[in-house]
Amino acid sequence: MNQEVKVKYPVTDRVLEAMQVSLRGCEELIPQDEWQQKLARSEATGVPLRIKLGLDPTAPDIHIGHTVVLNKMRQLQDLGHQVIFLIGDFTSLIGDPSGRNSTRPPLTPEQIKANAETYYRQASLVLDPERTEIRYNSEWSLPLGAMGMIQLAAQYTVARMMERKDFHQRYTAGTPISVHEFLYPLMQGYDSVALKSDLELGGTDQKFNLLMGRHLQIEYGQEPQCILTMPLLEGLDGVDKMSKSKNNYIGITEDPNTMFAKVLSISDELMWRWYTLLSFKSLADIEGLKRDIDQGRNPKEVKVLLAREITTRFHDAAAAAAAEQDFELRSRGGIPDDIPQQQVSGAPMGIGALLKSTGLAPSGSEANRLIDGGGVRVDGHVISDKALKLQAGEYVLQVGKRKFVRVALS
Repeated sequence: MNQEVKVKYPVTDRVLEAMQVSLRGCEELIPQDEWQQKLARSEATGVPLRIKLGLDPTAPDIHIGHTVVLNKMRQLQDLGHQVIFLIGDFTSLIGDPSGRNSTRPPLTPEQIKANAETYYRQASLVLDPERTEIRYNSEWSLPLGAMGMIQLAAQYTVARMMERKDFHQRYTAGTPISVHEFLYPLMQGYDSVALKSDLELGGTDQKFNLLMGRHLQIEYGQEPQCILTMPLLEGLDGVDKMSKSKNNYIGITEDPNTMFAKVLSISDELMWRWYTLLSFKSLADIEGLKRDIDQGRNPKEVKVLLAREITTRFHDAAAAAAAEQDFELRSRGGIPDDIPQQQVSGAPMGIGALLKSTGLAPSGSEANRLIDGGGVRVDGHVISDKALKLQAGEYVLQVGKRKFVRVALS
């Protein structure tokens, strides 16, 4: 181990504050005492710590659940440390086996390049691009060559590799494991050696890979990195992790009105979890908001602040203000000016058929259910008659608080 870490640096109030920022919302920080000493050394010497986040560009779009780790990077960046946004263009060719029960097909170089560009553009909405070092792990992985790869593989045993949960489960179940999948955690760990990382961030599902980096740094004579894992963010339902397949997500490229309304749809309880993991407000400010609610403030007002902050981050303040105005208008039953328009022929047409034709209901039976529930309006008036037929003309159809269509029926 590097002799420098054996020096005990004083733990000042600023170091303790940095520890509080580091621990905010995190699942694990390993080992905490080493990280505190790294922070103390950085303050004493003025040398920023190197903080690494590696992402394989396996999909072109991310949702706000993916930004939890990016938010932590930004918090550490604001403390003055050097953050490294590492794009795994080489490791994407292998395919990360983490949490998978089958071999993952590798991406083509063209897919990797396109996804990487999109990833970084989206990540820049959270990180400060002027203070972010962008690296690609092909820089050192390709020159490693066959001999270097063999020497790297010699640093870890098969027995240790099989301790990994997903490998163990697949082996026990008789599911094939390709040899190249063993290379993935080794290559991710070698990234930490190449970058001389002080701290690596990742999701809870990446713990094995993060610890591999720490192990390999020791093997290569470096001071080992600490690791910080962040939890998976619960989605809009407050139950399952945020996922497109669960349809409980907010995409960071969604329009401002939808984004704002979705944030306001979460429960009051989940709101505090999101404040901790997604907001840039200080913990003291968040505690202040909790006290305000205890003293009688409407929780919706505090949720509006969160919706405004998140919408501003991924769009801008003007878009967030307009989205807030739009939401309030819809909540009062008003009709927004900017709604989609459709032309439908077949007048006179039953209200259920018209809702289905415009896409406001997936089926006639669902349209009837919405009418029974009082969730359908025509020109601002609640409809209760499922047998209603509309003559030729122009109407504003509304389902719920947020779905509108201006239809020209002929």
